[in-house]
Amino acid sequence: MSDPVKSVASSTASAVPVGPPAPGSDTYKGWLFKWTNYIKGYQRRWFVLSNGLLSYYRTQAEMAHTCRGTINLAMAHIDTEDSCNIVLTSGGRSYHLKASSEVERQRWITALELAKAKAIGMMHEQSDDSGDEESTSQSDKSEIHSTLKTLSSKLEDLSTCNDLIGKHGAALQRSLSELESLKIPTESGDKIKTVHERATLFRITSNAMVNACRDFLELAETHSRKWQRALQYEREQRIRLEETIEQLAKQHNSLERACRQAPALTNTPAVSSTATGCAQPLKGEASDEDEETEYFDAMEDAPAFITVAADHKQHRHSGSNQNEASGGQPNDWNLEDHVLDFQHLAGCNDSAGREVMPRKKRRTRIPDKPNYSLNLWSIMKNCIGKELSKIPMPVNFNEPLSMLQRLTEDLEYHDLLDKAAKCESSMEQMCYVAAFSVSSYSTTVHRTAKPFNPLLGETYELDRLEEQGYRSLCEQVSHHPPAAAHHVYSKRGWTLRQEITIASKFRGKYLSIMPLGAIHLQFHSSGNHYVWRKVTSTVHNIIVGKLWIDQSGDIDVVNHKTKETCQLKFSPYSYFSRDVARKVTGVVMDRDSKAHYILSGTWDDKLEYSKIVQSSRGNSGSEGKQKTVYQTLPSKLLWEKYPLPENAENMYHFSELALTLNEPEEGVCPTDSRWRPDQRLMESGRWDEANVEKQRLEEKQRAVRRRREAEAVEAQDDGKEYEGYQPLWFEKKVDPVSRETAFVYKGGYWEAKEKKDWKKCPDIF
Repeated sequence: MSDPVKSVASSTASAVPVGPPAPGSDTYKGWLFKWTNYIKGYQRRWFVLSNGLLSYYRTQAEMAHTCRGTINLAMAHIDTEDSCNIVLTSGGRSYHLKASSEVERQRWITALELAKAKAIGMMHEQSDDSGDEESTSQSDKSEIHSTLKTLSSKLEDLSTCNDLIGKHGAALQRSLSELESLKIPTESGDKIKTVHERATLFRITSNAMVNACRDFLELAETHSRKWQRALQYEREQRIRLEETIEQLAKQHNSLERACRQAPALTNTPAVSSTATGCAQPLKGEASDEDEETEYFDAMEDAPAFITVAADHKQHRHSGSNQNEASGGQPNDWNLEDHVLDFQHLAGCNDSAGREVMPRKKRRTRIPDKPNYSLNLWSIMKNCIGKELSKIPMPVNFNEPLSMLQRLTEDLEYHDLLDKAAKCESSMEQMCYVAAFSVSSYSTTVHRTAKPFNPLLGETYELDRLEEQGYRSLCEQVSHHPPAAAHHVYSKRGWTLRQEITIASKFRGKYLSIMPLGAIHLQFHSSGNHYVWRKVTSTVHNIIVGKLWIDQSGDIDVVNHKTKETCQLKFSPYSYFSRDVARKVTGVVMDRDSKAHYILSGTWDDKLEYSKIVQSSRGNSGSEGKQKTVYQTLPSKLLWEKYPLPENAENMYHFSELALTLNEPEEGVCPTDSRWRPDQRLMESGRWDEANVEKQRLEEKQRAVRRRREAEAVEAQDDGKEYEGYQPLWFEKKVDPVSRETAFVYKGGYWEAKEKKDWKKCPDIF
């Protein structure tokens, strides 16, 4: 992995304060790199050190509204790993930071140490300034005990004074009594009697004062316990309020992130910037990269190519030459179309524009995934080289969805096909179809768990006809090899069907998943019939390390009516490659192999397309192959991934659609995956019970298979023909386009659902 610090060192150096922090300075600001995760690595963040608190933001502009995190230096431990790294640890939380140079790191260390010393001093002076609740509580208790101790000491002093007053008063009274017994003048006797009375009153008053002080101490001790309970209650209330505010801040951050990623908002500046006549490529935020020239890797088994942004003035004055070079009509990609298409995309990609009917309220979360540990090697070491479908796997390695439901997840971005159905140009329609074929992989980037293998005869329906215009049906039509048939009808002008057989091999270090079978897409009005196949998925670090998934291979999308094609290349991840990870590139060509569009992006984020206005042969590349240079107009956003729901990391990284797939619904077929008991138990977090139920279902399925085998042998002995298992809703037919035999929907399911007639359905659960 290349070090991101070196690549932006020059820009970072100018943003950080040039000198060391002044001893009396309260704040210190600058850019540092913060470790996020193993996928993104170090990310550049703006850090602010103030009043003993270190806070960070994505940009300087965020300081006004969104803080990404704060650490209190009073209780923090500052450590250094190497010449540029800083590690801050406080309360079980750690920040791994990296400076652009050793000098810059030393400046930050100095600032952090000064801020820590100042924060500790402030904490001693005023305990309320400390962010640590336990320290505050301990300080409050200490203060109460100290006060009580002082009061007790004062009471002892008063008691001593009382004893002395009593002794002295008694002596005084004796002396006065002796004076009264002497024969003295009457006037002197009256004076002595008055002094005696005053001494007695003084003694009574002093005793009353001491008793009142004792009562006050007892009352203070009694009420101090009540005050402590009241103080503890207020402290707990404050903690709950702080947690609520933190949760609201996270939700605000999530909404802000979703708002930034919404195409309807990010497109607006891009459209307004086209007033000069030179439309810029759509970007989510400002970039320092050169947008005038883009380079693309060569396709395998195809000429390598480079794309260069076209000059719009030259394009307008030399239209005839460009038409001849590209073999198309480039003038249909003018500025007005560019703006209108962006508006169309904004309306279709906006979350409110995904459906036309009022959306039915569906669940937005499932129970959090339990933290179960299991030794994978003890299960997998004897399975190297075997088919994954034949390995008895516990549910600990599954996610609570079946393969039929995962297949239905391909419809996450069905709106791409809705847009494609409205395209008048078959070439542009091909771009949307290609984007749809890529979008189905976006949900797999964090989904390393395997789905449940469907039982033979298991089905899954997804009826969104009223909400989103389509209804989908899947059925497990074969068990060995495992095969699923899928049929989707949309009233918005398209029909999709596929039969997928999963071939998988465990190779020790990684797991290869190879979907076999073709995907067919037909548009009702134009009759265009597209066919393509899926690429290979690879799960890495099966035994040691963090699991991660990659997609690699080629997808050839073919329009069998017009013979137009799109060649998509999924570049496999390479540690030594300078390309962006998960890269996808593609070329859309007509029946004469002339290129019309270039596609580029990543399969986990977004895809853009650019119209080619001119092509020419360039110089030979490093491998001796001659490169084709494509001159293109600015790129447009074709597809962008929806953000994951809040708390998705604890819900198997399910998307918004995936969270609803296993939601119970009334009226579905008895063989529907929603009724599967082991899957339902796993979703509820009862994994031990789910494993027992999974073994029961598998043994029941094996018993049914043995009975069929016995019936086949008996029929053979009697000289009769045994038909074998036949799917309920699909039948085998020869496809007239691909000439392949495949399972095709024969009808009847939705009619049976309407009549609530499920008599034909087998008992598989």
